[in-house]
Amino acid sequence: LVDDDRLVLTLLTTILTGNGIEVVGAVEDGDEVVAAVRAHRPDVVLMDLGMRRVGGVAATVAVRALTDPPAVCVLTSFDSQDDLLGALRAGATGFLTKDAEPEDIADGVRDVATGGAAFAPRVARLLADHVTADPHARDRAEAEAQLAALSGRELDVARAVAGGASNAEIARSIFVSEGTVKTLLNRALE
Repeated sequence: LVDDDRLVLTLLTTILTGNGIEVVGAVEDGDEVVAAVRAHRPDVVLMDLGMRRVGGVAATVAVRALTDPPAVCVLTSFDSQDDLLGALRAGATGFLTKDAEPEDIADGVRDVATGGAAFAPRVARLLADHVTADPHARDRAEAEAQLAALSGRELDVARAVAGGASNAEIARSIFVSEGTVKTLLNRALE
């Protein structure tokens, strides 16, 4: 167990042992976990994310870099998409939240210990949202916002350039000089 709160460590030990899971060690910060893993050889490390010296993501990277590393299951009060993705990229195969039912925590540890994965329901939703999200949505929204700031003429010029028209072709199509097209294009680029 890795958590910076001694009360949480005591509670987790009680929950897990009460559900037939042997707790072989507990440490209070991420900088202590590698030594504890080497000393106790656990099947699973139940890891908090927010700790004082070394956070759970960095500690997970260190644990997973060991020869024959244990599985890592995150147990945290944080459940943002960034926290989830950081933990998964670091090598965690479970992500549970501290408001879970005690039996769900024990089941999650068992699932991770047997090669499975464990995710709190709202964390699974975050993961699904991430996987199904349009990867270009943010870029598209930014581009639309920039286009909305253009005047009508600037937008006409930008569209014509995007369509492959030359300055001379644009000038003829909107009845202005090439110099005006260049000015409109420069303002659009700004």
